[in-house]
Amino acid sequence: MASTRGAAGSGGGAPAIRVRDAELADLDAIMALEIATFPGDAWSRDLMAAELASPHTVYVVVESGDEVVAYAGLSAPAGAGQGDIQTIAVDPTHRRLGIGTVLMQQLLGAAQVRGASEVFLEVRADNPGAEELYRRHGFVRIGVRPHYYQPDDVDAIVMRWEGEG
Repeated sequence: MASTRGAAGSGGGAPAIRVRDAELADLDAIMALEIATFPGDAWSRDLMAAELASPHTVYVVVESGDEVVAYAGLSAPAGAGQGDIQTIAVDPTHRRLGIGTVLMQQLLGAAQVRGASEVFLEVRADNPGAEELYRRHGFVRIGVRPHYYQPDDVDAIVMRWEGEG
């Protein structure tokens, strides 16, 4: 499983946003958010480009105006029965506006379309807001991966969602 670094927003009234499938043309905007959100363990540009191009993944972006303000990714090979939420990132100025909820709905919907009856993720133990977002969407804790996030030496909480496959 790849890591979910849950910088997702939740709550209040949402601004006018548009959700769409991510494209390779979004790579610069996604990488800017990636580096700003996860400075200690940001994915490389090459890894993110490979994720966007993979037939086994679904990535979406959220736009506010002409700006990409959030993105999220799911790995769920069609027919595998399982998926992994890879990452969710929301620009700090757009958090707590319901964008995290929109992203979770998009990813869980995509997982179901691909036949996944279980979706897994890891969330940093020091990110209770993200863990609560996942809990609100039906994820439950199933374990801990000690020292998972490096170089910060932070544990990962492993969570699972069970849907209708």
